[in-house]
Amino acid sequence: MKDFTNRNANILSGTFLASQDKQVISQQVLNIKSLKGRAPSLSVILVGDHPSSLVYVAAKQKACEKVGIDCKILRFPFNTSHEQIQECVFRLNDDSSVDGILIQLPLPAGLNSNKLLDILNPLKDVDGLTPQNLGLLLSKRPRFIPCTPLGCMDLINQAVHNLSGKNALVLGRSILVGMPMAILLEQANATVTIAHSATQNLKEICKAAEIVVAAIGKPAYLTADFIKPGAVVVDVGINRCEGKLMGDVDESVWDVAAWLTPVPGGVGPMTISKLLSNTLKAAELAT
Repeated sequence: MKDFTNRNANILSGTFLASQDKQVISQQVLNIKSLKGRAPSLSVILVGDHPSSLVYVAAKQKACEKVGIDCKILRFPFNTSHEQIQECVFRLNDDSSVDGILIQLPLPAGLNSNKLLDILNPLKDVDGLTPQNLGLLLSKRPRFIPCTPLGCMDLINQAVHNLSGKNALVLGRSILVGMPMAILLEQANATVTIAHSATQNLKEICKAAEIVVAAIGKPAYLTADFIKPGAVVVDVGINRCEGKLMGDVDESVWDVAAWLTPVPGGVGPMTISKLLSNTLKAAELAT
């Protein structure tokens, strides 16, 4: 991690927070194992060899092993048919030894992620992306919350203990991050704006926000002149540029923000931590 000791912003460290979470999860895994006679289990469907997906899945598997969760990676070539993946989902749905199922996104061209999420058992949907789980979140009865937004909320709460009335901006509107992120912030009583590719006057909107969550996939897009002094900035972006990782937030923001997540070491570890806790919850629901 880079040295930001001479910068204005405080570091919102996902690495530190996730390490604390994993200690608790490890003990809970032991409790489940004692109750069920086996460890909680996660099956990950990985199709193709998308470089980022390979890295993410390897990190998820390593984290599972560290806390005692049984993680199986089901690998398929990029040209696997939709019917074959669908059959795999049905089989995992019916397998009582599988607690959680994760379909690693994005999928190769020709595979419809929405159709696969439609058939995924909502009680095993540890990514929180099935229509039922997203609907429960929207209706304030959450079962599984998408991992990245849930992790972002923990980071934001480290910096702001009461979000009521705060102006929050979410850049991005995907079901994976942007939309559930906006819902969680709104349910914490923040006043939320969602910005996207058709948003006009983005800089002015951004400058008015006390909390900014950037999830647009554009490296170093948000510069210091977008950010209100003293704002909390959460950088969800993971972009590979010239062999290094970059977020959606430019380094100049460290001189303006009060709190900022680094890349790497910010949101990423929290996403994995929430995957672990969701898998644990799935195992508990199956007892």
